[in-house]
Amino acid sequence: MRNSILGCMAFLLTASTIVAADLPVSPNGIAMYPDYMSWKVIAPSYREDKVHIRIITGNDIAVSAMRAGKNPLPDGSVLAKVAWKAEKHPNFPVATEPGAFVQVEFMVKDAKKYKDTGGWGFARFVGNNLKPYGTDAGFVAECFGCHVPVAKNDYLYTKMAKTP
Repeated sequence: MRNSILGCMAFLLTASTIVAADLPVSPNGIAMYPDYMSWKVIAPSYREDKVHIRIITGNDIAVSAMRAGKNPLPDGSVLAKVAWKAEKHPNFPVATEPGAFVQVEFMVKDAKKYKDTGGWGFARFVGNNLKPYGTDAGFVAECFGCHVPVAKNDYLYTKMAKTP
């Protein structure tokens, strides 16, 4: 019994190492969070200029802090923004639905590590092959530049969607 338990533990450790090693990594060193679709939904969004339907999910730290109205969010908070091309429903033209997957973006809170970008690390993985965005770590200037207008909201455009 003990040997079979140890064997299972060794398999699980090896399997998780293989999975972790296979994750795409952004040029600034942020690896993709594979469980982002199992996180709680913070809010949906629609970006008109890109014609993207999006959902923003958050890990437990981020969701708890947002529900409590904390600003800034604590270190360890991670948000994922998942985007699909918006398409008109073929049988109901007033409805829009998700089409092709476009990308997933992450914001990772670590006030010390990412002090030059408001305490946030950024990563983007594009297309079905989840290709890391950017040719070097300097790509974050583009991400951070877009978030500067909402600096007073901890650089976040998104707020928790209210439900009863």
